[in-house]
Amino acid sequence: MKKLIIALALGAVSASVTTLAAAADVKRGEELTKKYNCASCHGADFNKPIDPSYPKLAGQHADYIAHALNAYKRGGDQTNGRSNPIMAGFAKPLSNQDMIDIGAYLASLPSQLVVSK
Repeated sequence: MKKLIIALALGAVSASVTTLAAAADVKRGEELTKKYNCASCHGADFNKPIDPSYPKLAGQHADYIAHALNAYKRGGDQTNGRSNPIMAGFAKPLSNQDMIDIGAYLASLPSQLVVSK
């Protein structure tokens, strides 16, 4: 019985993740990255940021991008928040759907990210 409950719970989580991914609008994500001028810091192709301490965003996992934006929106004084005044300013007006769309767009881009060398 316990295994059945766990299997059902995992299935529900998987279905909700799939629904979120299906609900993402890549085109809208592209429009939002232009609106907020993300390329000004993260590079025109999101692979060459202007500062080496800034992350490469192209090809990054969509859910990671959405989570990071949400953490910037929460701010450093909140649980699981990130403290960066510039990113916080960009993230504050974003809705959850905006973050999902931006994540989907950035995940769809060709990436120079490497797992190992």
